[in-house]
Amino acid sequence: MAAAGKQQKNGGVPALGWWLMAVGTRRLGLTWSGFFGAATYAEAEMTGVHGRTFGVWTLLSCTLCFLCAFNLGNRPLYVATFMFFVYAYAHFILEYLVYHTFTAANLGTLGFFAVTSIVWMLLQWNSHGHRPRIAAKQP
Repeated sequence: MAAAGKQQKNGGVPALGWWLMAVGTRRLGLTWSGFFGAATYAEAEMTGVHGRTFGVWTLLSCTLCFLCAFNLGNRPLYVATFMFFVYAYAHFILEYLVYHTFTAANLGTLGFFAVTSIVWMLLQWNSHGHRPRIAAKQP
C-alpha cells in the first residue's frame, strides 16, 4: 500500500488508474457510437434522442473515469466514480430483469467492466490517501 502512494507521488499512475483509463477509453468509443447511430440497445436500433442521451451518459462516465484515474487521492471524485459504476450496473440489471430490454450477453460484457471496477475500487479504498482520520492526542 505504501508503494502505491509512492508511485503516485512520483508521477506514475497506479494499476487502478490504468484500468480506469482503459474503461474510459472503451466508453469514449461507445460515446461515438451513441452520437453517430452505430449503437444498439438490446436487439433494436436506438432512436436519435436515445442514442444522443446514451452518448452524453457514456461521455460523462468516460470523464469520471479519466478524472479519477489521475486523482485517486480525491475522495469525493473517487466515491462519485465508484457510485457511477454501481448505479450504472444496477440500471442495466433492472433493464434485463424487469423490462427485458437488455440481453444477458450485453449484461455480461458490462458486468466485466463494472464489477471489476467496483471490486478493485473497494479493495483499493484506503490505498490512495483515503485513510481514516485519527485525532491527534493533546499533550
